[in-house]
Amino acid sequence: MWQEFKEFAMKGNVLDLAVAVVIGGAFGKIVSSLVNDLIMPLVGILLGGVSFEQLSAQVGNAVVSYGILIQSIVDFFIIAFSIFLLVKAINKVKKKEEEVADPEPPAPSREEVLLTEIRDLLKNKTS
Repeated sequence: MWQEFKEFAMKGNVLDLAVAVVIGGAFGKIVSSLVNDLIMPLVGILLGGVSFEQLSAQVGNAVVSYGILIQSIVDFFIIAFSIFLLVKAINKVKKKEEEVADPEPPAPSREEVLLTEIRDLLKNKTS
């Protein structure tokens, strides 16, 4: 059982996924900081000094903090757009690699041409 688990854990896809999760978590923190510490304060200044973190509404005894939701939505769009650009760049690189990997097949040799002609003559003679 330990050997099977070790084989499973050491497969390339599992390791790639683990690395992606760790890098994604770190990237999420960077984007959150970008939104919280740079973008939203600038947007708040443009809107007259409003801090989005403090935007809230009182509904009965409950406080609905919709400003935090707005920040989370901005986080999501920045992360989604960044991943879109990353995937687009990776696909472009893969496409170039595939074009390089699939060169034109070489021209047939003289022997192949001669054999093809003989085959065609025999085919025409029998029909």
